Amino acid sequence: MFDFLSGYMEWIRAVHIIFVIFWMAAMLYMPRLFVYHYNAKPGGELDETLKIQEAKLLRIIMNPAMIVAFITGLTLVYVRHGEFGETWWLPIKLGLVFILMGYHGYLSKTRKLFAIGERPRTERFYRLANEVPAILTVFIVILAVIEPF
Repeated sequence: MFDFLSGYMEWIRAVHIIFVIFWMAAMLYMPRLFVYHYNAKPGGELDETLKIQEAKLLRIIMNPAMIVAFITGLTLVYVRHGEFGETWWLPIKLGLVFILMGYHGYLSKTRKLFAIGERPRTERFYRLANEVPAILTVFIVILAVIEPF
């Protein structure tokens, strides 16, 4: 049905990689903002500035990047759909991507809590949470590039 896309696979892959990089950068930066926000005086100037930064990061970078990465990723899977049932690496990779999408949702929810003045977790928690997308990305890239099984 979408055979015309096969001639654009390299471009689709390039766009996919670019937007995955944008998405990961934003998901690595958001918990760092939460660390600063946790330590900001509620109602203070820094608190208000961080609320704006977090909202813009989510709305302008994180959400659009995730959407484009997801759509281009599904396009790549669809065009190469024959291998989906023949390999194990792709379903595992997609499972890890869905975990990242859930983490994205968690960051979005946490941003809303900070916006209303709550401090839902500790500073240490956000420092550790900052590692989640990095660790998952390592496994996702290895699965996508090496295709181990």
